[in-house]
Amino acid sequence: QVQLVESGGGLVQAGGSLRLSCAASGRTLSTYVMGWFRQAPGKEREFVATISGSGGSTFYANSVKGRFTISRDNARNTVYLQMNNLKPEDTAVYYCATRFGGSNDYNAWGQGTQVTVSS
Repeated sequence: QVQLVESGGGLVQAGGSLRLSCAASGRTLSTYVMGWFRQAPGKEREFVATISGSGGSTFYANSVKGRFTISRDNARNTVYLQMNNLKPEDTAVYYCATRFGGSNDYNAWGQGTQVTVSS
């Protein structure tokens, strides 16, 4: 079993920055794809970014491309999401997830961390 714990959320003004962290325990996740997702009030959860096990490949939603950067430190079993130039529409609960065991689906999720961007 793997546990994921997000941290780093908070309240920030538009144009500001935050860095989210996702710490994994229970298993080493260095070989597995990791992703960040978010869910705004009244909306469905949406994909934000993903990173390969080695960290050599990343992919972003168009809405965050150029502003957000996903990275990982496999020695620390941690994934990060650096968020710059935040906009009010980035307000959401942010979740990290992994495709544990090589699954084609994201099958382990954290509890989420709230990000609120004020205008």
